[in-house]
Amino acid sequence: MARAALARQEEPLALFAHVQTYGANSARQFRNSIAPSTHAMTAYIFKRLGIGIVTLLVASVVVFAVLEILPGDPAQLMLGMNATPDAVEALRQQMGLDQPIVVRYLSWLGGMLTLDLGRSYTYSVPVIDLVTERAVVSLPLALISLFLSTVIAIPVGIFAASRRGKASDALAMGTAQLGVAIPNFWFALLLIYLFAVWLRLVPAGGFPGWSAGIWPALKALILPAVALALPQAAILARVTRSALLEVLNEDYIRTARAKGMPRRYVLWRHALRNAMIPVLTIMGLQFAFLLAGTIIIENVFYLPGLGRLVFQAITQRDLIVVESVVMLLVAAVILVNFLVDLSYAMIDPRLRARQ
Repeated sequence: MARAALARQEEPLALFAHVQTYGANSARQFRNSIAPSTHAMTAYIFKRLGIGIVTLLVASVVVFAVLEILPGDPAQLMLGMNATPDAVEALRQQMGLDQPIVVRYLSWLGGMLTLDLGRSYTYSVPVIDLVTERAVVSLPLALISLFLSTVIAIPVGIFAASRRGKASDALAMGTAQLGVAIPNFWFALLLIYLFAVWLRLVPAGGFPGWSAGIWPALKALILPAVALALPQAAILARVTRSALLEVLNEDYIRTARAKGMPRRYVLWRHALRNAMIPVLTIMGLQFAFLLAGTIIIENVFYLPGLGRLVFQAITQRDLIVVESVVMLLVAAVILVNFLVDLSYAMIDPRLRARQ
């Protein structure tokens, strides 16, 4: 209550400052944006949750159907072409492949809801144990890569936008274009040669496990994280620059500059926040890619992550592992997109009002 009373006391001062800067018409919009909007935010959250649940159900049908229509009998492929028909049929019953497709789908979906993902045919262990074991590699790798990408890209994008048309802008964007063009697996091999083979600062591959200590585990993830982060940072820097330049051409930015506000203050206080929506979109997509699309990098560095697990399960036709891991990755992507949508609403209250 005290916080609400303080906000009511500060609102006239904020509104007066906004009137002095932007005028009366914009002040009315400002008052609406700072008015209580709990109901609008709640409706926005539930709408996004509903969209996410529907998307997850549709994705489960697509994933299950695609794997079901793949040519070949998984039981026959696992036992080999010389297996007897009785042995193949026994394995089919053990895998549940003799049941109707609808029954198998509903059984698999029910197991996903309770995190009972079944048992791997190849490894003979619960799938959830495989996922947990591999996620402790892939999730930190994705987070480290996203952190490196963000701390590199956003300052570079701001720097380039603030010096549009100058030599420093051309140099920054030229470097970013080079980063976009270089394949990450080639860059990974270059990093291995430079820092692992020549300088011998970090291991060339493998993962010792977190039980060996935080520093040895982080050393094993440094080169893969850099190989993943730099191409993503190049993309994010270009998006940040473009979004900032678009906002800097808006009328309210020119008005603020005409009122005598310093360029640096306008850039950091007004332009950057309004330019963050496309930047957050790219960051959400990049995190999803870093979590689910690192198969090549994990194979280059021989990391036991989720991407490598899916690759091995596909080659071995371990369908229950492929289905479960892919769906968990889809759920993670949908969750990230949901969080990005919430950040949109916090940055720009007009989105809540339109919903």
